[in-house]
Amino acid sequence: MISLNEVGSISETTEKPTKTYRLDLDNGRITGYVDGIEAVQQYIKKTLLTPRFKCLAYTSQYGSEIEAMLVANKWDREIIEELLPPIIKEALIDSRIIDIYNFSFEDGDDCLFVKFTVDTVYGETDIKEAVQIV
Repeated sequence: MISLNEVGSISETTEKPTKTYRLDLDNGRITGYVDGIEAVQQYIKKTLLTPRFKCLAYTSQYGSEIEAMLVANKWDREIIEELLPPIIKEALIDSRIIDIYNFSFEDGDDCLFVKFTVDTVYGETDIKEAVQIV
């Protein structure tokens, strides 16, 4: 057993860098790097677009269950608006995200836009994502 006297001094933890590849999702390319709030915005988009449990490259903790919820509820808008906020919040559990709130919905041509605000350790960001409701 190690006593506290043997441990020595306790050092403060430093923030881990969030630098990652910049994904150009429209063209399917990597175009440099992102860090800070941009990295969190990219994480949000990528997580919401990735169906949970369907991509073997990811653990069962990554992705969202938006697609499964849409199919299960036959694209019923009223139910979707009720279920989408908790699904998004659960999918975006991350040490960089403090809070998710201000959900609103807007009709698109063939989709429903969900808008929400995310408080991160880097500041606040507004997100707008399309949900296909064929």
